[in-house]
Amino acid sequence: MSFTHKFHPTVLREYDIRGVVGETLSPADALAVGRVFGTLIKRGGGSRVCVGYDGRLSSPDMEAALVKGLLASGVTVERTGRGPTPMLYFAATDRKADGGIMVTGSHNPPTHNGFKMMMGKKPFFGDDIKKLGVMAATGDVEEGKGSVADVPVIDAYMARLLKDFSGDRKLSVVWDPGNGAGAEVVTKIAPKLPGEHVVLNGTIDGTFPAHHPDPTVPKNLEQLITEVKKRGAAVGFALDGDADRIGVVDGKGRILWGDQIMQILAEDVLKGHPGAPIIADVKASQALFDEVRRMGGQPIMWKTGHSLIKNKMAETKAPLAGEMSGHIFFADKYYGFDDAIYACIRFLSIMARDPSFDLLARYDRMPRMINTPELRFPCPDERKFAVIDEVKARLAKSGAQLSDTDGVRVTGKGGWWLLRASNTQAVLVARAEADTEAHLEGLKHELAVQLQASGLELPTESVGH
Repeated sequence: MSFTHKFHPTVLREYDIRGVVGETLSPADALAVGRVFGTLIKRGGGSRVCVGYDGRLSSPDMEAALVKGLLASGVTVERTGRGPTPMLYFAATDRKADGGIMVTGSHNPPTHNGFKMMMGKKPFFGDDIKKLGVMAATGDVEEGKGSVADVPVIDAYMARLLKDFSGDRKLSVVWDPGNGAGAEVVTKIAPKLPGEHVVLNGTIDGTFPAHHPDPTVPKNLEQLITEVKKRGAAVGFALDGDADRIGVVDGKGRILWGDQIMQILAEDVLKGHPGAPIIADVKASQALFDEVRRMGGQPIMWKTGHSLIKNKMAETKAPLAGEMSGHIFFADKYYGFDDAIYACIRFLSIMARDPSFDLLARYDRMPRMINTPELRFPCPDERKFAVIDEVKARLAKSGAQLSDTDGVRVTGKGGWWLLRASNTQAVLVARAEADTEAHLEGLKHELAVQLQASGLELPTESVGH
């Protein structure tokens, strides 16, 4: 039986496969992903793939088609059931599977869905995904008859999460999994932790009735902030739609962004790994890199993107890494993948172990910088990398102090500015940070001048955190 399949040109992304169900993504795409991924597993000498799915309304149909495709390529499929993306990563790692696929739309709107994949213990991304598209289009697949088994892992996953909790201080905690795929796990483990735990939006609901499940957008944290203040809670935790990104608010309802969460986690991890490398992406505040150095760690600035960060962690043996977007990766005691519930457990342990730990005071002690929010503006795919190269060439001629790890990050008076091309969309991403408003305006002006020289305008915005 011959098989070929063409994906919509927008769905094969840098880090995953993602689209709008019924428009750019369908169960036929899921079947094709299974056919090709199963083929790659077999040709690599493997035979077993774990499959999980999130709480979106389209996910059960997508998962069924994906499994059908995998079976047709002759592999053994272990269905781990509905839950967060990190639960699938855990299943594939713990069960020593040859690969894993998660059906998830992550933090995107309810109409979206997609697939996150791992081959062995490594992320499957970039050129791997391009190759998958070519193999589907040319029908380059194995034929076979695989077998399938239901292998629920939620209990083993919850036990593993709780294993690394320590401390007996009873704190008041509010959780908001946002009706996402982590809701069931959070609802079940919260009562097992010391203290008083309240879970908001604790049922999995793919329509996300309370708010959009993206904790990097302040509006989506309003319900959590209100509840934390009302209860006088010590901390509030939020998760994104598939529970691989974390949001944190303190007892006054102040938001801790990814790089601020990392300061607290890094301080704890470095006690057990003095001098260790700690990785953060190029969008992170200079305050984080300076703090890691002050605490005796070795700060590494790296490219944005969870797959790229995971690979850099493996290369440098870093015990901890994080992104501004709220992906936190623990290799210290854990597996090196991004797991927001695990990050919450580790954060809470820091608070519960030390009776004198005061999150409000810790927040107040953090170096204060003024930042723009992330500025995203359209730039055609065929032009976006060229703009970065033009800017880099002009800056190099002028003798500017810059890092070209991921786009250009330029150190200037009182701070820095960043310009990079998105790997997943036809946009450029910019950000600036400084110690004073005046310095921030100066840096934004420098950025605007460079953009204008390449025929683009810096979008207007309000100053962020």
